[in-house]
Amino acid sequence: MAGDEISDEISGGVVLRRALRRQRGRVVAGIALLCTHQATEALVPVAIGVIIDRAVATGDVRALLLSLAGLAALFTVLAFAYRTGARLSYAAVEQEAHNVRVEIAESALDPRGRRSGMRDGELLSVTASDAELSALVVRVAGFCAAALTALVVAAVALLVVDVPLGLGVLIGVPLLVVALQRMAPLLTRRSAAQQEALAATTALAVDLVSGLRVLRGIGAQEHAARRYAGASRHALKVTLRAATTKGLHLGLTTTVNGLFLAAVAGVAGWLALEGRLTIGELVAVVGLAQFIAEPVQTLGYGVQVFAMARASAGRVARVLGAAPLTRPGTAGQPAPSPSRLALDTVGYAGLDGVCLRVGAGEVLGVLAYDPGEAEALVALLSGRVPREDYRGTLYVDGVPAEELHIDALRSTVLVEQHDVALFEGTLGANLAAGASIDETVLRAAVRAAAAEDVLAAHPHGVDRLLTERGANLSGGQRQRIGLARALVADPPVLVLHNPTTAVDAVTELMVAEGLASARGAEARGTVLITNSPALLRITHRVAVIDHGRVIAEGSHEQLLASDARYREEVLR
Repeated sequence: MAGDEISDEISGGVVLRRALRRQRGRVVAGIALLCTHQATEALVPVAIGVIIDRAVATGDVRALLLSLAGLAALFTVLAFAYRTGARLSYAAVEQEAHNVRVEIAESALDPRGRRSGMRDGELLSVTASDAELSALVVRVAGFCAAALTALVVAAVALLVVDVPLGLGVLIGVPLLVVALQRMAPLLTRRSAAQQEALAATTALAVDLVSGLRVLRGIGAQEHAARRYAGASRHALKVTLRAATTKGLHLGLTTTVNGLFLAAVAGVAGWLALEGRLTIGELVAVVGLAQFIAEPVQTLGYGVQVFAMARASAGRVARVLGAAPLTRPGTAGQPAPSPSRLALDTVGYAGLDGVCLRVGAGEVLGVLAYDPGEAEALVALLSGRVPREDYRGTLYVDGVPAEELHIDALRSTVLVEQHDVALFEGTLGANLAAGASIDETVLRAAVRAAAAEDVLAAHPHGVDRLLTERGANLSGGQRQRIGLARALVADPPVLVLHNPTTAVDAVTELMVAEGLASARGAEARGTVLITNSPALLRITHRVAVIDHGRVIAEGSHEQLLASDARYREEVLR
């Protein structure tokens, strides 16, 4: 985990405070240097005023030379303090954004699952945009502290020149900042709405692109384009509304700042006419009055940036604070038992009191007349269903699944989904899935999955590069590579859901024979959830599920001979 541990209870405020805490070294050093920069910059008009009164007005050449040397030193400190402080500030922002992105990725990859309620595109938007924006609180802390330092130095200098002027700045500036802060909640709401609209548009774009082939196949691309255009128009409207609010805030800051500057300069001019200020003091006061515009503007900008950071931090917190979908137990790897997998009167979704048992060395076929019931069974076996959402008990090697640690459960039961997920990289990397696999084992798994032609079809073989989701492979090739990957893992219990729906009949027979050979070990248990006669033929036993219950069991040949509906479902 990058940085601190994440609690299930996390808010936007926690995300912001944690960012400052984690980057405190860079933040403190950056603030010190940026404050030094602003303090020295505030002293520049004061130094010029002193030079005018003590060197220029008196004609003292030695004093002029010393003053110029001091001014050069002041500018040297000013330049290097800003350069180093800004670098530390930006480094802190980028490091914190990286930490948050890593945490979001860890949350998304949590084997327990997370209840964030976000689609893939929204999660992408949070990772790419909100992580960066929430980290800007680190930068806000630096330049707001520097701006306050500049105002304090300027006010003290004005107090030295003229007490009423100094008091006017000390009282007036906080009032301006408080007044400008009144718009902060509105800025936060508008920024949050903008980020949500952009995330929704990104999510829709991801959905449409991933389903582009299907949309073209059914001729729905124009409808999809209109839907995306509508979402984009809404995002544009919300973005313009947020930009209008930011522009109004900036305009008010500039206007109020200008009026305040004019008032300070006007009072200083009147005091000079009255003889209460020297020429050097007048120059210093006017220079300070002009300088004050910058830190006041910075504080106004800081309000905007903090509003954006706070809104994005709330979205980051929604991801990081999402409750786990499942809460597995703590028991370690169970000892192999004669019953590798068992369902005892399990009820979930369309399933109602299902009882199944997969023994060691057994290949169990499951035929569900309702595809939804097959999906429910796959979800249960893959550990994606919270314990409170299903009835009965799921046993793995005689131990209730909810008592097992997630690593123990996943290392015992592997579910290969119907929708095969492949990743960018080489074929070999996808087959090995990060493990160190012997070449002989890999080749044997490829052969058992009848996927040798996929490797032979490309000159690079296992080093062939795959695009996102394996889009440069056909559907049948993806299924066979996914099956080969599952066979490479060689889990104690393997669950396959319709692994051959995209292959031809000849290839399906080859896959069936390969599976029978690869999963024939006595200690292994295999579940084939399918209606393929070629796959059901290699099973030791078939369980038929209808209306949520197991209504028949027997060998494939027995059921073909005795059950007309089974025969119709399998042989159609």
